[in-house]
This record gives sequence, C-alpha cells and structure tokens, in this order.
Amino acid sequence: MKLGFVSAILEQSSYEEMIDIAEQLGFQCVEVACWPAGKAERRYAGVSHIDVQRVLDDDKYANHIVEYARKKNIQISSLAYYPNVMDMNQEKAGKAVEHLKTVIRASARLDVNMVTTFIGRNQLKTVEENLKMVKEIWTPILKLAEENKVRVAIENCPMLFGKDQWPGGQNLMTSPVIWKKIFEILDSEYLGINFDPSHFTWQMMDYIQPIYEFKDKIFHIHYKDIKIHKDKLRQCGTMAYPLEYMSPKLPGLGDVNWGKYVSALTDIGYDGYTCIEVEDKAFEGSQEKIIDSLRLSKKYIEQYVV
Repeated sequence: MKLGFVSAILEQSSYEEMIDIAEQLGFQCVEVACWPAGKAERRYAGVSHIDVQRVLDDDKYANHIVEYARKKNIQISSLAYYPNVMDMNQEKAGKAVEHLKTVIRASARLDVNMVTTFIGRNQLKTVEENLKMVKEIWTPILKLAEENKVRVAIENCPMLFGKDQWPGGQNLMTSPVIWKKIFEILDSEYLGINFDPSHFTWQMMDYIQPIYEFKDKIFHIHYKDIKIHKDKLRQCGTMAYPLEYMSPKLPGLGDVNWGKYVSALTDIGYDGYTCIEVEDKAFEGSQEKIIDSLRLSKKYIEQYVV
C-alpha cells in the first residue's frame, strides 16, 4: 500500500509547495484537490492545487504537473473533487457535473486515471427518488469516465453534519445496502469506493465486513478517525446533528480500530493508494500545526502500512 494525504489541508500552499511538503515528510502519494476557483462553501472544499481546465488547454502546464511530482518521487493517487452533483439547486448541480467531467478528462491527460468524489444527493428527496436521479445524472458521467479509462471512487461520507445538510445529507452512497443498489443501477467496472471507516464509526456500523464483501470495488482508501462523545450522545441521540456527538480526529486519536482495518485490507490483497485526511480542529490555525498533523498521522499509520 502507498501512503499519502489529501492535499486540501494545505490550502495556502501552491501545487509545488504541497508536493515539496509531501516529499519532505516522506509520503509516497497525494490525493490532489481540484475544485474550481472561487470561495469555498464548506471547510476543506474549494481548494485547487491543480487547475484542471488549464491541464486540458496548456500542454506545458500539464507536463509540468506530471514532471514536478515525478522529480520529487511523489505519485498522484487521484484528482479530488467532492461536490453535490444532485443538489436540489439545478444550476448548482449542473455546474458541478460539468466541472467533474473536466476533472475526469484532466485525470486521463495526466495519466492519473482516478477521480475521488461523491455520488451526491437531493437532501429533500427520499432514497428511492434519489436512486432514480443517480441513473439519470451518473450514466453520462460514467460513460465519459469509461471512454477515458478513468476510475471513479465514491467516498462513503453522508455529508450530514449540521443544519445545512439536514435532513438527508448530500451524499447518497453511505452504506453497503445503498452501495449494492447503486452498483446494480450503474453497472461499470470504472465505478468503485473511496472507503473511509470513520463515517461508518459515527453511524454505528461495521467497517470491517464491507472490505471483504466489496473487495473488488475498493479503489482508494482514506485514513481519518472519529471520536464519539458518548456523554453527548446519551443526551442528544443519533437523530441529532452528528457534530453534536462526534468529532473528526487524526488517525489513532479516535475510535477506529486501525489494526483491524488495515489487517482486513491486507487480507483482500489491497495494494493501492491510502491517504490521510486531516479534519481535526485541534490541528488548525497555523501551518506548523497542519504540518504536525501530517507528521503525527504518518507516524501512527506507519505501524500498519510500510
């Protein structure tokens, strides 16, 4: 397995600076944030370390992206863009779809051949209604991915944290039950999972068995931990906004059993990209703290991943 991190945490750094940090800290890969330019709508979104439209328009720039990473011995695990392509605002959803298509084309141009993203969700519609939307919206996206030989890995984050995402969340692909349904609707070898066990942890779900059940669909791995505040959970219950009873943490500082998790990945022979995702508020506020978060996370995960 190759160990890296999600570049969004280094939003103040240029592409070159971000790659330099990856090299200096001894990482092997990075999942590179590729949002369109503009103001971020939420934490860790809106970061763009690669201008994907420029990749398609400017061969010199595209070659620089590839060569700079190669020179530093850093692999790009995927191009990352996590919007809601099924947003209830159709104009917003349409723009997200078009940028996602550009990310797919750029991933092929850079010979990365992987895009990490969300399936999306209209948070005011039922699961059944959203499944119908999945086929309509995602069929042409996957056709483009197949034509470009780019694998699309969907993260299992519900995108349900506070009142802005209530009631349904903004990403439908949150459980093995729904994974099965979506893989039946979108029967493509280019569609898979970017598996993050932390999201199953706060949903009180098993994050080990799905590794075996969906071993052929796991394209990419995230390392992020979650701390369940049991005293708060006893007071508010699971129907509350999730951030009322849980907090994202660095790997090893929450409730995920990383030994069992990585053990299962080795059982299925997974040897792909694994990336630390930092969303721990205790390590925000300065570049020094951010670098510390990456260094500490790497030190912890290297117990299991060489």
